[in-house]
Amino acid sequence: MRKTWLFRVVIIGLCLAGVSFLEREAVAANSTSESSLKPRAHRQSPLDLEIGGELPGFPAGSARYIAREELLKLPQVRYAVDDDANFAGKAEISGVLLTELMKALAVPQAGTMVVAICLDQYRTHFSEEYMGAHEPILVLKINELPPANWPTNAEVQGGAMGPFLISHAKFTPRFKILAHEDESQIPWGVVRLEFRKEAAVLEAIAPRGAHANEASVKNGYRIAQQNCFRCHDNKGEGGTKAGRPWQVLAAWAEASPARFAAYVRNPQAVNAKSQMSPSPQYDDETMQALIEYFKTFLPERKR
Repeated sequence: MRKTWLFRVVIIGLCLAGVSFLEREAVAANSTSESSLKPRAHRQSPLDLEIGGELPGFPAGSARYIAREELLKLPQVRYAVDDDANFAGKAEISGVLLTELMKALAVPQAGTMVVAICLDQYRTHFSEEYMGAHEPILVLKINELPPANWPTNAEVQGGAMGPFLISHAKFTPRFKILAHEDESQIPWGVVRLEFRKEAAVLEAIAPRGAHANEASVKNGYRIAQQNCFRCHDNKGEGGTKAGRPWQVLAAWAEASPARFAAYVRNPQAVNAKSQMSPSPQYDDETMQALIEYFKTFLPERKR
């Protein structure tokens, strides 16, 4: 009798807390040990997550694949979000924190940058600082549905936003540099995550030359790191969606600063076919910082 009474008390307590017995069991089932994650050498499904970079226990430069079923075994988080621009309104997302995935792969968080690579070669760079502040989530379900049933995005040509996207429970900007405010990094169409040494990735776009330490140049660098680096590349780092590497941006900034500024603020007004997101809030001081930064990548004689 005593055991039966205690069992009833436990069940009532869970119900009062808003958590059913079955939900508690599901959470426990998802809390598997780190050793349960088994990356494979070959892709077996379009829904496999490709991983690369510096992966403990695997040869440098190799790719591995994690089945969606394996990701679903990791500890899951679930949130209702209303500030993610990828969704027309509110949406419920569930998935795995990037830091939790790193833990399961034994990837050290200190000094590591997670680079999300998308189908269209857009890249998002999650620094150690960003991950600590915003806790990005590798989304596995939207409104309890798998990728095939996800809502479409205006930028997606005839398809949903899968196989993966990255979001947050809630995004609160943590800094503002001139007219640029800390911006949420929310890529969709993610197919690969790379775990890289942050210093090595950022070295490719660090300002150089005699003006590298000027305040305006440093400001431009921080802005470009969070904005331009997603679609433009240098020395094998950064996105290639735009097809315009860092040196081209530097040449444009030097040759016609006014046109460069006009393009950044309203790309479609300059080129109707441009897919670049506008930044109309960038005032003259912000644009000058970007221009001075990019000019540090010009040949020495032109700086």
